[in-house]
Amino acid sequence: MKPPTNAALLHDVDIPTKKATFGMGCFWSNDSLFGATPGVVRTRVGYSGGTTKNPHYRSIGDHTEVIELDFDPKTVSYEDLLDMFWANHEYGLTTKLKRQGSVPHRKKTETFVVRPSVCAAESSYKQMQVTCNGQLRTEIAPAGIFYPAEDYHQKYRLQGHKDLCRSIGLDSTKLQTSHLAARLNGYLVGVGGKTQFEKEVAQLGLSEKQAEYVRRELERNEGGGLAC
Repeated sequence: MKPPTNAALLHDVDIPTKKATFGMGCFWSNDSLFGATPGVVRTRVGYSGGTTKNPHYRSIGDHTEVIELDFDPKTVSYEDLLDMFWANHEYGLTTKLKRQGSVPHRKKTETFVVRPSVCAAESSYKQMQVTCNGQLRTEIAPAGIFYPAEDYHQKYRLQGHKDLCRSIGLDSTKLQTSHLAARLNGYLVGVGGKTQFEKEVAQLGLSEKQAEYVRRELERNEGGGLAC
């Protein structure tokens, strides 16, 4: 695919948004899950919830892997996002820690880092405790400082399609800010569905060749799950 010539590619969306931060296991899969969700404008993955300064993937300290979202509250509510969290949270019913090297690696912990409304999260938590017969191990805590993860973690699934990335002008400056990148990172692994993609494709500014490539990947992967 050739470098982009279409100025209408929808990298930037300038509307009022709110933030939500969730720690729910592998952040690659959740970047795709939320990226294709209507009302989510931008996504970025990183580390939060701890006290260690400047964490990174091989030295995460006491932080948790999280996804931070900018969302349009007129399109998707925080409660809707909470429902998605509970439906896709990997480790809410376990107390085990997976280890990376000699250090407990907190991408697999049962931690839930949340904003903007701890009250809404706590209400949702109480409902889930009833559903899970009191066995829920998820924690709720105000989100602290968010440290973006390394570039290779951002839009990880999309970055595997190098020709497409070049054709849309995706570079390190857009990995955490591009609306288009967030959407494609979901569609390419089958999230969102073909009907939604067809409704958005013109707005996203994709060429027919780009759209057909994404369409094929979406159809091939739809329903296949989001394993990391």
